[in-house]
Amino acid sequence: MILVNTDYISGKELEMLGLVKGSTIQSKNLGRDITQSFKTLVGGELKAYTEMMNEARALATKRMVEEAEALGADAVVNVRYASAAVMQGAAEVMAYGTAVKFV
Repeated sequence: MILVNTDYISGKELEMLGLVKGSTIQSKNLGRDITQSFKTLVGGELKAYTEMMNEARALATKRMVEEAEALGADAVVNVRYASAAVMQGAAEVMAYGTAVKFV
């Protein structure tokens, strides 16, 4: 499966199949949440949250690809990511794009 953030793939004619998306809501455990809150006092990267968001993006992308494959897509163009806080310590990540088939 080809994933691009452009609306075309060089050398390919595309047939649009439709919007596909994948999402997940992730949170860290209470212990990690407390240790990360102490980190905000001194500054620096919150590695546990960086890891959480990377895992969430990977899972959301996987789910988007599965939806595209179910449509018989060869690729997903215009791939975008969005995130939003759902509650303290939890975030939703969504991956979305347009499933296409090569003509």
